[in-house]
Amino acid sequence: MDTGSSPSLFPLHRCKTIHLVRHGQGIHNVEGAKNYKKLMKPEYFDAHLTPLGWQQVDNLRKHVHESGLSKRIELVITSPLLRALQTAVGVFGGEGYTDRMDILPLMVANAGYSERPSISSLNCPPIIAIELCREHLIESDEDILWKANVRELKEEVAARGLKFLNWLSTRKEKEIAIVTHGGFLFHTLSALLNDCDPLEKKEMCKHFTNCELRSMVIVDRSMTGSDSSTTNYPGKIPDGLDLPSDVASENLEKEKSNLV
Repeated sequence: MDTGSSPSLFPLHRCKTIHLVRHGQGIHNVEGAKNYKKLMKPEYFDAHLTPLGWQQVDNLRKHVHESGLSKRIELVITSPLLRALQTAVGVFGGEGYTDRMDILPLMVANAGYSERPSISSLNCPPIIAIELCREHLIESDEDILWKANVRELKEEVAARGLKFLNWLSTRKEKEIAIVTHGGFLFHTLSALLNDCDPLEKKEMCKHFTNCELRSMVIVDRSMTGSDSSTTNYPGKIPDGLDLPSDVASENLEKEKSNLV
């Protein structure tokens, strides 16, 4: 029987829901659309969002709250590059910030040429920056993954992406948002889904637009994560063998005869 199109089952505790987000429009996107070679200029390595990019962030934030995602996401992981950081904080950060000595803002006013007010760290999931999910290049030569004047090959980006997903499997959180870059998403998903159904791959691997969000389920097939299920129930309580009723009755009669 052909089971190629049949549903698949996996243990729930081996699965995570991930919400993949490409950052909003950056100044490099505008210049790169005119001349792709400009993306190699150092001033665009850590580009900030454009006013349109911030509008895209606001629209996605509205969707995240209206859909209920804001209440379900346990962790936000972002690339350390400015355009991704601004997107992550703008979409998933707290509401309007008021000065408090005991609470630090996620983003101060006007950060990164944003002309935006401060963004609060209250009532929002933790947001952490992870080097593994950045774009091809980064500005600082202190970065251990940085190569002077060399753009990572797509195979290197894909390998880094798979390493990131393996690390993700070790996290205890079950619903995670990931804010990163179009190239990183495309090469990572293409490598991960290389052997899957062509229609599935086409749906999941197509290029992300700015501030696009796609929700997926990732399965820890290698069992990298060590957490056990929090919902499975062992049964057989009180302790004892689960026997068919006729076998159980026969054993009970034997026990009675031994007591006589």
